[in-house]
Amino acid sequence: MLKAPTASQIAKLEKKQAQLQAQIQNLKARERSKQEREETRRKILIGAYTLDKARESGTFEKLVAALDGYLTRDSDRKLFGLPELQKAATREVADVVA
Repeated sequence: MLKAPTASQIAKLEKKQAQLQAQIQNLKARERSKQEREETRRKILIGAYTLDKARESGTFEKLVAALDGYLTRDSDRKLFGLPELQKAATREVADVVA
């Protein structure tokens, strides 16, 4: 015959459940963090390779010209000697489109 669970048994199991859930979340967070670090490393390596090849082949200026249409943050643009984007012009275009 099964004995009915007591309140303390239920509380103990609920506490264990919460601990397990916290461990699961921690493991998932660590895995996401690892994947993000790996993705960042891939981007760095691809970027280094692309820069080396562009300099070797003399196409660095073409690469920078392509980045001109891609980069939107002024701090990023500055790294490649690109002019800052005109914030006022961007707002005017947004107003026209809206």
